[in-house]
Amino acid sequence: MRRLTFLLRPQWLALIVVVGAFAYLCFTVLAPWQLGKNTKTSRENNQIASSLTAEPVSVTTLLPHQDSAAPDQQWQRVTATGHYLPEAQVLARLRVVEGDPAYEVLTPFAVDGGPTVLVNRGYVRPVQGTAVPPIPAAPTTPVTITARLRDSEAQVTGKQPFRAEGAQQVYSISTTQIAALTGVPLTGSYLQLVEGQPGGLGVIPLPHLDAGPFLSYGIQWIAFGIVAPIGLGYFVYAEIKQRRRERAAGAASPAGAQTAPAKPLTTEEKLADRYGKRR
Repeated sequence: MRRLTFLLRPQWLALIVVVGAFAYLCFTVLAPWQLGKNTKTSRENNQIASSLTAEPVSVTTLLPHQDSAAPDQQWQRVTATGHYLPEAQVLARLRVVEGDPAYEVLTPFAVDGGPTVLVNRGYVRPVQGTAVPPIPAAPTTPVTITARLRDSEAQVTGKQPFRAEGAQQVYSISTTQIAALTGVPLTGSYLQLVEGQPGGLGVIPLPHLDAGPFLSYGIQWIAFGIVAPIGLGYFVYAEIKQRRRERAAGAASPAGAQTAPAKPLTTEEKLADRYGKRR
């Protein structure tokens, strides 16, 4: 064990702590973060692919009650008959549709014999920079719409709703926040109109079915978490071998032999001597 006492030196202790912390983060934070994003993306891709061929169902089948939500059925096409509540309309700001800024228009819809759901009627482009453009009003008569079921979004931290330019504006499509803001009870999931629907505006396209790089990134972080301790072990082993050679060289020198003072080695030369050469 005396041969390992050099590990108690401050520079070695610091290296051990850094490598240990890095490996811990790789396995507990970084890899799960990327693998979780891959799982979420794969799940969403499967839901979108399934919805392309599935027939629309009545919204009350998936959202029968006012407090209903259907996260496992996101992107499923549904039909609903009822009427819009334009007095409770809000705008989702700072959205990006096909690479350009947009407002998304959100209007509650009272389903006949069912709950009130939030309907994303589509998008409009801002005018004169960020100004709200004129927005066509939703129909006031009973209509039947076809839409895709969507999960409610998380509220944006630190961004509070506000009223400007004659419109109530929010930063996320959170049905809980919008219900509290408008005083209209809403289901946990909302609807996004497809093309050609009453009250529809610019159609929001479906996301591309691309799994992204998240799986490979997750595997890379796992690999980094494995390689880092192995690399530390190699440096410890190389240091032990070097110290053995130095002790052996000292024991082989004749007693009392005079040697010329050696030229001090640079840091790079020391590292190359210990870890870069193969003997």
